[in-house]
Amino acid sequence: MKDIEAFFPLSPMQQGMLFHTLYAPEAEAYFEQLSFSLQGDFDDQAFERAWQEVVNRHQALRSSFRWEGVKEPVQVVHRSVKLEFERLDWTSTPAHEQPQLLNDLLQNDRQRGFNLAQAPLMRLTVVTTAANTYQLVWSHHHLLMDGWSVPIVLNEVATFYVAFSKSSPLQLQPPRPYRDYIVWLRKQDVNRAQEFWRKQLKGFTSPTSLPSVPSDNTAEHRSLHAQLSAAEATRLRNFTRRHHLTLSTIVNGAWALLLSRCSGEAEVLFGVTVSGRPAEFKGAESMVGLFINTLPLRVRIDPHESLSNWLKALQLQQMEMLQFEYSPLVDIQGWSDVPRGRQLFESIMVLENYPAPPS
Repeated sequence: MKDIEAFFPLSPMQQGMLFHTLYAPEAEAYFEQLSFSLQGDFDDQAFERAWQEVVNRHQALRSSFRWEGVKEPVQVVHRSVKLEFERLDWTSTPAHEQPQLLNDLLQNDRQRGFNLAQAPLMRLTVVTTAANTYQLVWSHHHLLMDGWSVPIVLNEVATFYVAFSKSSPLQLQPPRPYRDYIVWLRKQDVNRAQEFWRKQLKGFTSPTSLPSVPSDNTAEHRSLHAQLSAAEATRLRNFTRRHHLTLSTIVNGAWALLLSRCSGEAEVLFGVTVSGRPAEFKGAESMVGLFINTLPLRVRIDPHESLSNWLKALQLQQMEMLQFEYSPLVDIQGWSDVPRGRQLFESIMVLENYPAPPS
């Protein structure tokens, strides 16, 4: 217990992730891996020290998880955690062989996974591939943090790295502990949330089906990629500004229209992932942890309504929903008219728009 700083329950999304990780550990669904190259003069000692300093700052990065022998799963924050930092040297390996080596490294790293009861659930590998050229592999479990947290971590690492490599003193403002967010969650009004979601979902009894895709029997899934041209992106941004809409509203509206056309339904339901960092929770924007949540969005398509007015109504609906973004999805399912044992929705729309720092 001397090593334990705190322990507290999981957020709703953490509960879901923990369940799926334990249910199918080989799936690697929540194993996060980032790999990118670095070039130039590199002080690996200062780099390791910078990462360790960031781990020391944030409760989430020093956490492990317990689920056996307790009333409900808990996350345990350790006072001191040593970050695993591995160095490899491939400078004697021919350049044309290195891509396969990197691919093997990434695959082995994913297969290794993490022991959720052992902190830290994060590790780093730095590979020297040539003179002043390096490959960084950063792996962590999604239970620790969401996408919003990633640039916060990278920005702090860069800030500490510059200070340590120059032997300059640096002291950053301490972040708010992740435990405060869990305490805040537990204080939210469940009755108001229940009333809201019952009203939102009343009369909706079955999930909106995705259109069937013919299987070619060669893969379990397929990926489709599309990229807007600069001109298309500019027109889209101009449209949002002209009508005082957010990009999230446009994207969700487009997905709702697609589901309606494919299903033939005038009313559709799908999941949307929200940041879970409410404005009233001070300091949330600079905290590292798992805040995201997935909520159901019910959309009615009215062919007689103008597009701009329909989108404005959808935006207001989303803003109202965000007042209850703390609601656990499993509770929302229970408050809906969709029978137990059936999914509330079959598709999720995720708009990723993170404040990436220039560093």
